[in-house]
Amino acid sequence: MRCFLASFRLLIVCMSVGLLHAWQQVNEVCPEPAREFRGVWVATVFNLDWPSAAGLSAGQQQNELLSIMNRAAQLRMNAIILQIRPNADAFYRSSIEPWSSWLSGPGINPGYDPLAFAVMEAHRRGLELHAWFNPFRTTVSGKPVGRGHIAQKRPNLLLRAGSTTLLNPALSESQQHVLRVIMDVVQRYDVDGVHLDDYFYPYPPHHNVADGRTPAQRRAAVDSFVQRLYSSVKAVKPWVRVGISPFGVWQPGYPSGVPAGVNAYEHLACDARKWLASGWVDYLAPQLYWRIDSPQSFPSLMRWWSAINPRRPVWPGIAAARVLSSEDRTRPASEIGRQIDLSRQLARQSSGQLLWSWRSIGSNRGGLQQEISARYRGLALPPAMPWCGSARPGRPGVAIRETSRGLNVMWNPADTSARKWVISVRRSGQWSSLCVLPGTRRWITLPVSLMNGVDRLAVRPISACGNSGTPAVLAR
Repeated sequence: MRCFLASFRLLIVCMSVGLLHAWQQVNEVCPEPAREFRGVWVATVFNLDWPSAAGLSAGQQQNELLSIMNRAAQLRMNAIILQIRPNADAFYRSSIEPWSSWLSGPGINPGYDPLAFAVMEAHRRGLELHAWFNPFRTTVSGKPVGRGHIAQKRPNLLLRAGSTTLLNPALSESQQHVLRVIMDVVQRYDVDGVHLDDYFYPYPPHHNVADGRTPAQRRAAVDSFVQRLYSSVKAVKPWVRVGISPFGVWQPGYPSGVPAGVNAYEHLACDARKWLASGWVDYLAPQLYWRIDSPQSFPSLMRWWSAINPRRPVWPGIAAARVLSSEDRTRPASEIGRQIDLSRQLARQSSGQLLWSWRSIGSNRGGLQQEISARYRGLALPPAMPWCGSARPGRPGVAIRETSRGLNVMWNPADTSARKWVISVRRSGQWSSLCVLPGTRRWITLPVSLMNGVDRLAVRPISACGNSGTPAVLAR
């Protein structure tokens, strides 16, 4: 009732000073915005994507991250998968783990909160921010860690695998520590998702760690962790998406004829098929990093993963980083464009892709940005996840003022459930989405150059679970 009265007062004030001009609310349909998950991984370990080097000033770090976000938004991506815990260290203020050595040096405060900054700036640009955790890895390549690091406090929990150490995933103390870390972030930060990669147990040749457990026992431990993580996140914030990016082949021979040098099921204790089938993730992003015409055929694997649980999406991880790389010197950027096309054709639940990783895209290796732009022609929202919540926001109250600079659009929500706003216009009978704004916004000024020929404008609320609310449609 309060929201309605506020909206009514806003409209009365605007009419009393002559601000509405010819714009009036009409009972017309505005088409739903396009839906597709368009994510990109931004890796911090070894300073792969950001920051470009450890020890940069706060201003330099922030400028680099803003450059990534600005270009991602220009390319009409809609999600940043930011690595905030590369090896039991933090890219955010934490009372549990020290500042990351990849940020400002081991345990050194960078002078600001990178995750808080990233969330704010991502949302400002209409991007989701998914917090990417490496759950059990603790040290890499002998890199120093900050004071109070878990490797120093609890060496009895560690397993060694070559130059890497990890928390023993089968120990309840290890799982409890990792869950505490992740839930601390979920509770304190407005992240849109929790994302895990495939580092549960180490890759060959170091997979035979001396922990006295069979592969089946390891899988059972990791299964328990994944189930507990999902239920813990949903108990606190049901709308936060939980996603995992496993190795692209579940086991050699699945699907038939597909080989793999790594057996993720046996070596990494990753039974990702079970997690997806059981609904312990909101999405799965298997790392389908091979070519379309390789023995590990991208379309064959995409079909297999998508068939496991048609109710939950599979958004493939696509290896932009392998274009003209040391791993595949002749792979053209057009391969990435073709894989985006195929993922759209083969998706059983909803369309989406996660691109690995930002550096190759930001440098436009081989013309990657042109391939991406050709596919991401208009704005798209991440697909809704109604199993996380079915509520739909109500129609907002909207007022419009025309000025010499453009159109001032102001609105009041009908309720408190809007997490995003989509501003759309109709021109020559065709609707298009102009921008996505955070749920805290209540106005926007649209420049004159965007308004030529526009005869309809719509403000649509989107819930935290991605459900589309009732739009307010105004006619000129």
